[in-house]
Amino acid sequence: MSAPRSQPRLPPRWFIRAAWYTHRGVYRLTRGRLGLWRPKPDGWGALRLTTTGRRSGQPRRVMVGYFEDGPDLVTMAMNGWGEGEPAWWLNLQSNPDAQVELADGTRAVTARAAHGEERERLWARWGEIDEDLDAYAARRSGETAVVILEPR
Repeated sequence: MSAPRSQPRLPPRWFIRAAWYTHRGVYRLTRGRLGLWRPKPDGWGALRLTTTGRRSGQPRRVMVGYFEDGPDLVTMAMNGWGEGEPAWWLNLQSNPDAQVELADGTRAVTARAAHGEERERLWARWGEIDEDLDAYAARRSGETAVVILEPR
């Protein structure tokens, strides 16, 4: 019988936010040459998601981790494991049509939340990528949405 895993530590919130800003900055400074990568067989990739602001109507861009599930891209609305929904997910709930920039090109997508058995299957796949997934998710008071970005 293995010993129970201790609660994984998260960096301070300011550090998480600084990492997000740095990632976007590297992408902008290199004009997209750095900052996006395809998922490895046992890992995740990074994409740039452009949504429409639910209040402003303006384009909003964010970098998110993803993996591929057939033609779909799968990410999580985790907000750095902090409370609340990330703004990009709230934007997609208001207008699910978006654009993603991948290491190998751009595509138009429509977003939706996974439910039921599909969510369980995709959550388990994330669990294969990150063994601390359930412990991180337990830090949040609500369920973390598994977001599917389907090609349109």
